[in-house]
Amino acid sequence: MQYHGNCVGSPCAAIPKNLREPRLGGDHSMPLTPRERVLAAIHHEEPDRVPIVIGASNATSMKLKPYRRLKELLGHQSEDAFLYDWPELGTVLPDEFILQRLRSDVRGVWDRFPQAVYERNRRRPPHTPFIDDWGIGQVEYEPGVWFPSLHPMQAAQSLKDIENYPWPDMDDPYRVAHVRQRAQQLAQENRYAIMATPWLLFPFERAIALQGMEHFFPNLVANRDFALALLHKIAELCKKLMGHFLRELGEAVDIIKVGDDLGMQDGLLISPKMYREVLKPIHADYIAFIKQHTNAKVFFHTDGDVFDLIDDLVEIGVDILNPIQTSAGRMSNLGELKRRYGKNLCFCGAIDTYRVLPYGTPEQVRQEVRRVIELLAPGGGYLLASVHTILDEVPPENILAMVDAAEEFGKYPLKG
Repeated sequence: MQYHGNCVGSPCAAIPKNLREPRLGGDHSMPLTPRERVLAAIHHEEPDRVPIVIGASNATSMKLKPYRRLKELLGHQSEDAFLYDWPELGTVLPDEFILQRLRSDVRGVWDRFPQAVYERNRRRPPHTPFIDDWGIGQVEYEPGVWFPSLHPMQAAQSLKDIENYPWPDMDDPYRVAHVRQRAQQLAQENRYAIMATPWLLFPFERAIALQGMEHFFPNLVANRDFALALLHKIAELCKKLMGHFLRELGEAVDIIKVGDDLGMQDGLLISPKMYREVLKPIHADYIAFIKQHTNAKVFFHTDGDVFDLIDDLVEIGVDILNPIQTSAGRMSNLGELKRRYGKNLCFCGAIDTYRVLPYGTPEQVRQEVRRVIELLAPGGGYLLASVHTILDEVPPENILAMVDAAEEFGKYPLKG
């Protein structure tokens, strides 16, 4: 992989050409840096140990309560910080002490809302909805638990409704004003893999949040022209912001996180046929756009049982699939996933947050980590992470048990 293309005006312009070139090809006689470890794994090589991904995105971090309990257990004090500067999202940015204790091999770069969004929401009465830049309202269902429940386009039915909607300004420079400095700092250090995590640039998710599932799904069936126009409008905005994001990153990035939640516990939200007709072309175009502008690997997040769409995701250029929700249908069959897709996909996730992490003992967590590593890690192609965000019910002892077991059982060559 090359990291020294046309970087004029980008963060990597100040980086010597060979500084960020990883050691690939199996020469791991010297200790690897975390970045080299991650890049070896996503190139389907066996590094020195299985890489760990914690804290770089809203799909791989933790909520505030388990974070505070973890800091208390470790005797560590620090101010709480939140991804996207958004406390209502509830996803923390673990500080460097915690990231190092958890042996995370990645560091994140993210965008922000326009400044006016933060100013408006700071002035709102406590516990009232947080309105994001799309006009979608996050409602507090219980203290600290927010969910997108105000759908500003729920009554929209026509192309005129789409034309007249006050769409977010993706050209607002505040969104990415900090990205170049953050990316350049990480690239100059050249220690950790850099994961870029722009906020929810997912067309399907945004359409559902704008209309509500009970309105958008019927439109997909009975008002297809409208639904397609809405998805394409969202995708156009997503690509515009992604373009700004990628220009600020330059080549100082290893992984770009995108995705769309396509699955449920026991199947898909829409049929494979509808996915291929409606969403797959949009996803394919989006991923092609990213790959035209960066050499970074595409990390695709989609919850639930998406087994029936994995061939499609491989076809459109997904490199890393997350979160491998083992509690959902055929995603529990890790051996079959590895056999069928292990040469084409890197898997990220698979440590169960449904039963094992929240309700298991540390020893049960340890054995689950061992099982997952034995199934997914041979030959590389696996990044260890929890299935989505570590939620409130997870005790800090189990978080430590997860990463300590990864260190214990994840050293290559793996022991059978």
